[in-house]
Amino acid sequence: MWLGNFFASLIVYHPDYVKAILSRQDPKDNFAYYFITPWIGKGLLVLSGQKWFQHRKLLTPGFHYDVLKPYIGVMSNCVNVMLEKWEKLVPDNKPVELFHHVSLMTLDSIMKCAFSYESNCQLDSENEYIKAVYELSYLVDHRFRCFPYHNDFIFYLSPHGFRFRRALKTAHQHTEKVIKLRKELLKQETELEKIKQKRHLDFLDILLCAKDENGQGLCDEDLRAEVDTFMFEGHDTTASGISWTLYCLAKYPEHQEKCREEIRDVLGERTTVEWEDLGKLPYTTMCIKESMRLYPPVPGVARELKEPITFFDGRSLPKGTVILLSMYCMNRSPSMWDNPEVFDPLRFSPDNLSKRHSHMYVPFSAGSRNCIGQNFAMHEMRVALALTLPRFQLSVDPTSEPKKVPQLVLRSVNGIHLNIKKIKKA
Repeated sequence: MWLGNFFASLIVYHPDYVKAILSRQDPKDNFAYYFITPWIGKGLLVLSGQKWFQHRKLLTPGFHYDVLKPYIGVMSNCVNVMLEKWEKLVPDNKPVELFHHVSLMTLDSIMKCAFSYESNCQLDSENEYIKAVYELSYLVDHRFRCFPYHNDFIFYLSPHGFRFRRALKTAHQHTEKVIKLRKELLKQETELEKIKQKRHLDFLDILLCAKDENGQGLCDEDLRAEVDTFMFEGHDTTASGISWTLYCLAKYPEHQEKCREEIRDVLGERTTVEWEDLGKLPYTTMCIKESMRLYPPVPGVARELKEPITFFDGRSLPKGTVILLSMYCMNRSPSMWDNPEVFDPLRFSPDNLSKRHSHMYVPFSAGSRNCIGQNFAMHEMRVALALTLPRFQLSVDPTSEPKKVPQLVLRSVNGIHLNIKKIKKA
């Protein structure tokens, strides 16, 4: 793909090419990620080299299953707040735009799980921070698509640049406030084990107490970058995954019903999900994975080669080449998938998994730079489905078919509208 006659990138979607790229340590390319860096700073998403390795090592304990386990109850509470809002919308008999509701729910969840911060954002979406996050998501994507805005001088002089700086100030002030409050709280209790006796550990505890082999922790700038990265990465991508999965199940009611039956067998009349329940939902999990195949929350990632590469077929690329890995194209390629446009959860049955190329399906990337929060995301998606499906019957709105658009995550230009009907208890 050429941009004018001065910038070229190679788009790949064959699993052998994808495997060759993801097995290396090439950095994210500076072009695609440059516009988001003022917001999320240089955290795990955009770092490379030794500093990325150091941060990854310090942060990995934050995603151990012992840390993730107490989050399931928090996620259940956040999903139930969303479903209570839906209860009030049912009598209107109008389609509900899901993405907005789900996005607020996942933002509420990540703030409670990762930072123990009560934002009340689901009931108060006019909150300044919430509006700033929405504004930044839109403006980063708009800048990427508007070529004159690639120039810093032009962008920051424009009305969009003014809005960006204002939203950036609000978001960073909020992040600094969250970190400051927790630092004050931790002055008395510096040992994680002592904190753990009082409440569940969260990501921010581990971030603030993490030390490398030299006893060095993260500086204030690095702390803010990681918090902002997880605020963004921990809610937008998961919201996309949940929303598109609900859309798929609404479109294919036979799979929706199978999931509902499985969930009822596991939960009974309970309205919360326990840690032990998650492993008992294999069909629901297969539906989530098939939805992410057709509608990958992150439709592509970019890399800039720091060294030349030679692929399996003998073709090679020089150092400095920008490569775009298209998960979307790979997931829908007829040369790799039978009937790729058909929604078939059984593609992810254990038998079928064993026959597939290791890099044919990589929704969370792969290799050493894979998504550190993938277990968190999968748990949250399972919790959302497990609580939603026994309560509501979902069906598509034929007058408003979603129109896909790859922004920072895969969204719909016109939203994702579904009809929701309350299911009466037997």
